[in-house]
Amino acid sequence: MPFPLSSRTPSGPRRRTLLAAAAGTFALAGCSADEPSGDTTGGSRPSLADRARARAARDSTTLAGRYTAVIAAHPDLEKKLAPLRADVVGHARAFGAGSSAGSSASPSASASGAASGSASDSPTASPSGSASASASASASASSDVAARPEDALSELATAELALADERTQALVELPGELARLLASVAAAGAAHAYLLTEAAK
Repeated sequence: MPFPLSSRTPSGPRRRTLLAAAAGTFALAGCSADEPSGDTTGGSRPSLADRARARAARDSTTLAGRYTAVIAAHPDLEKKLAPLRADVVGHARAFGAGSSAGSSASPSASASGAASGSASDSPTASPSGSASASASASASASSDVAARPEDALSELATAELALADERTQALVELPGELARLLASVAAAGAAHAYLLTEAAK
């Protein structure tokens, strides 16, 4: 996505990270959220992999909500942010967001539904029964968005990079396919952080 590049030295990830993110996009297509976990703890208690996958889905759904809030507060940023938000919603889906019942699945389903028709759609367009609750949450989040567009972009960049770092550290304890998926999404998040940082300059 075209962003005007600054002549200043970028403080975020460089071209190597962007290439890794591009490779990660292909890896996402081959990773399944339904991969059976070999790490079981007995009984019906979720395995380490299942818990990690559920957390990753929640984190991506929350991040998508932050994008939605920034777009609502700064409509002029929609063209720049909508494709990145669509990526984040895709990450949530890859981790299985909305695939299971429960209170935490409703926001995920709403976020996924919001991007399925168009990346710029509002969560209120979701057919989910929790659409009104999601809309209220987005409205509340938008009140916490920085008043200046540049600051809002910087905050998104910080959130993307922090999550990418967290996922990079977590993947060493996970089984193969899930670890590769988490690595791909972390690389994509680092690339998003770079683009957001450049756009904020």
